[in-house]
Amino acid sequence: MIAMQYRFALPADYDMAIIDRRIADKGHLMDGFPGLLFKAYLSARKSGPAQDNAYAPFYVWNTVDGMHAFLNGPGFAGVAQAFGRPSVATWLVWQARCAPGFERARFASVERRTIPPGADLEALRGEETADGGRALAVVVGYEPGTWTLVRFRLWDSEPVADAATLVYAVGHVSTASR
Repeated sequence: MIAMQYRFALPADYDMAIIDRRIADKGHLMDGFPGLLFKAYLSARKSGPAQDNAYAPFYVWNTVDGMHAFLNGPGFAGVAQAFGRPSVATWLVWQARCAPGFERARFASVERRTIPPGADLEALRGEETADGGRALAVVVGYEPGTWTLVRFRLWDSEPVADAATLVYAVGHVSTASR
């Protein structure tokens, strides 16, 4: 499995209703996309716990072919045309757990941390996959080029943000089973 996210930081005066409409109009287009476990359509507003306005969808792919089909297809081309082609962060997934009803989540948290040099990766993997808490979905992965860990969670109520954790509103969740 591969987790993937790109993020568009938007101006403070950006009309976020444009993002809400985009999600409402286009979110269903990824429902049932081949190779996709899920896509969470995420947005943040400067007035909330976020540092800026943002559109930042998060994906979990069951297959690399599905990821390629999306990135090389019309959906991503439309996003790139609307906002510019983003840098796409990817992580190899250690864990992806989804509780029944996870697609009705209202909030998401994304935490990125540096994996220290010399860290015992197998022990870290065990620690990171031990407990998901009350989250509706948990994805934990790592990126071995920059040695970065990602913890992604979907929630039914707003979680606490901190310096390493960004909190987003969830506008839609597309799944493979729809």
